[in-house]
Amino acid sequence: MAERRSPAAAFAGRFAAASEGGALRLAELPFLTHVDLRVDPASPAARDLGDVLGVPLPVEPCTAVTAGDVTVAWLGPDEWLVVAPAGHRHELLVKALGDRHGSVVDVSAQRTTLLVGGPRARDLLAHGCALDLHPRVFGPGRCAQTMLARAQVVLLPRPDDFLVLVRSSFAAYLSEWLLDAATEYLR
Repeated sequence: MAERRSPAAAFAGRFAAASEGGALRLAELPFLTHVDLRVDPASPAARDLGDVLGVPLPVEPCTAVTAGDVTVAWLGPDEWLVVAPAGHRHELLVKALGDRHGSVVDVSAQRTTLLVGGPRARDLLAHGCALDLHPRVFGPGRCAQTMLARAQVVLLPRPDDFLVLVRSSFAAYLSEWLLDAATEYLR
């Protein structure tokens, strides 16, 4: 059986080298579980899904909530993305939804997660993102579907870094872009 390889595995060494100076920290967080939820936010099903996740589904646009190692990001009025460690059992969400109107879809193979951290992380991301990334505007508890270097991403700020969720087919392109843009901060 062939070894499983993540979309940005080829960049691990270059990410580590770029992270040595301390101004930036770049890495891939491979094989996280990503689950797309679609349900009426006012329904009992939404409450039941929140109970399974350990946190209510956020209803304010562009917000994210975290409980332990599970983050739930608002993507639309009736859509959320759950980001959890590898092996998270999305079957429990399927069971909680039951036969009610909605959907629970494991989309883990669709994306990978890149980590951008360090004191210059916001500066690096600002090179390719039109959002105001100032912490007062876009800090922990927020999320956005946006473009980064012409690649569609979901951006999740955390206290010390950002998670950049990118489609697997764009992972190599965005990894190269991040490394190229990072050279300004590695001098």
